[in-house]
Amino acid sequence: MQSTAFVIGVFEFVLLLFSLSFHECAHAWMASRLGDQTARLQGRITLNPMYHVDPIGTLLIPALAIFGPFVGLTFFSGFLIGWAKPTPVITRNFKKIVRDDNLVTLAGPVSNLLLVGAAFVALAVICIAVPGGRTLVHANLTGALSIGSGLQPLALLALLAIEVNLSLFFFNLLPIPPLDGSRVVRNMLPYHAVQQYDRIGGWISWLLMIVVGGFILRLLVSPSIGLIFSALMGI
Repeated sequence: MQSTAFVIGVFEFVLLLFSLSFHECAHAWMASRLGDQTARLQGRITLNPMYHVDPIGTLLIPALAIFGPFVGLTFFSGFLIGWAKPTPVITRNFKKIVRDDNLVTLAGPVSNLLLVGAAFVALAVICIAVPGGRTLVHANLTGALSIGSGLQPLALLALLAIEVNLSLFFFNLLPIPPLDGSRVVRNMLPYHAVQQYDRIGGWISWLLMIVVGGFILRLLVSPSIGLIFSALMGI
C-alpha cells in the first residue's frame, strides 16, 4: 500500500506541474490575444514547465504536501496547493485596461476548469464506450485500484486531474496577493484602497495562502469533487 500511495503521489506531482504550466500558458496566450506580447516574447506561451517553474510554489510546497507524510512531515498534508512563476503583463498594452486585465487574470483559473472538464469526459467515455470501463471507474472512485487493467493508469490520472485542478481553480480565485483573485479584486477597488491593498505582501500573503487558503479549500474542494464523483457513479 505504501508503494501504491507513493506512485499516486508521483502522479499528483506530475499533474500539478502540467496543470500549473497550462494555467500560466493560458495567462500568456490571453494576454497576447488582447495586445500584450510581453509573455509571448519571453517564451511563456508553452506547456514546457521549465518556463513556468517557481522553486517554492511549484516544487517545494507541493513536494512537502505530497511526499512529506512519507517521511513524517504532515504540516502541509491534507491539501494540495501550488503556484508557478507569475506571467508578466504590461496592462498599458491593452485597449481596455481593466476589462482585458481581468480576462487575462481569469484565463488561468478557467484553464484549470477546462482540464477538469476534459478529465470528466475521459472518464465518462471509459464508462460508456469501454467494456468493463464502468466497473473500473467506479472502483477507482471508491479507492479500489484495478491493478490488472490496462486503463487503470488513465482512469487514475483523470481522477487525480479533477482533484488537482479543482484545488488550483479555487486556490487561485482567493483574493490574496499575488493570486489571481486578488488582481480581480484590485481592479474593482478605488484608488486609495488599491494603495492599501498593494501593501499586503511578504509573510502575510504566505500565511494567508497556507492557513486561510487550506481552510477554504477544504470547504470548497471536497463538496465539488463529491458532486463530480456522484455524477460519474450515475453513468
